[in-house]
Amino acid sequence: QVRLVESGGGFVQPGGSLRLSCAAPELSFANTAMGWYRQGPGKQRELVADDDVDGIVNYSDSAKGRFIISRDNAKSTGWLQMNRLKPDDTAIYYCKLTDDSGRQFWGQGTQVTVSS
Repeated sequence: QVRLVESGGGFVQPGGSLRLSCAAPELSFANTAMGWYRQGPGKQRELVADDDVDGIVNYSDSAKGRFIISRDNAKSTGWLQMNRLKPDDTAIYYCKLTDDSGRQFWGQGTQVTVSS
């Protein structure tokens, strides 16, 4: 049984920062690709950022320059640092992990609300 635990969401004013975390102690994190997705009110789920096991990182246009994806394989944990947050960033954020067998695991989602 693989547990994927997300945390770090919350309420923040525009311009503020939040850091989301995604932990999966049962996975060999070094062989796991990580992606962060979000689903805003009335919107479809979209990719925010991802990185593969080779360290190649990809950001959506809205995330470039503001968000940073990172990981610590020894801790089986990844993060999404979100800076200069905007109201349009309000969404439920999900972590997705894909292991080297192609199995996908989704986190429970964490709410991020950006409002003044």
